[in-house]
Amino acid sequence: MVSEGDIAPDFQLPTDDGTSLDLSKLKGSPVVLYFYPKDDTSGCTKEALAFTEHAKDFSKLGARVIGVSPDSVASHEKFKAKHGLKVTLASDTEKQVCETYGVWVEKSMYGRKYMGVERSTFLIDDNGRVAQAWRKVKVPGHAEAVLDALKQIQ
Repeated sequence: MVSEGDIAPDFQLPTDDGTSLDLSKLKGSPVVLYFYPKDDTSGCTKEALAFTEHAKDFSKLGARVIGVSPDSVASHEKFKAKHGLKVTLASDTEKQVCETYGVWVEKSMYGRKYMGVERSTFLIDDNGRVAQAWRKVKVPGHAEAVLDALKQIQ
């Protein structure tokens, strides 16, 4: 489980634009790393649209916003195109990065238990350290809270 103050564990994942994202290569700039359960579902779409709405603000502060889910690259491409998203979407089909960050957890819905992604966000500073972590994220106001926290570490 990754906590505030930890060095963000490095990873390499394929992204929606056909490239590979290597977290360690982003060192020197802040990164907003958000984990979400599934492309094109209600809450996940609202979250991605909120980060997209503030994409220019994050960019002005030098931050890169990266969404991670277990969906495939093809699913990410469709999701991004359908909603005009301005964030990078990385595919963690093996759920290894989700497990490393402690967001692949047992969930329960209607009495049924299953494994899934707990909506979480990690603000990583330009030194590669987790400056702030949000777990069990509620979407309304979250992108704005992350943006405010980013301003505090600048």
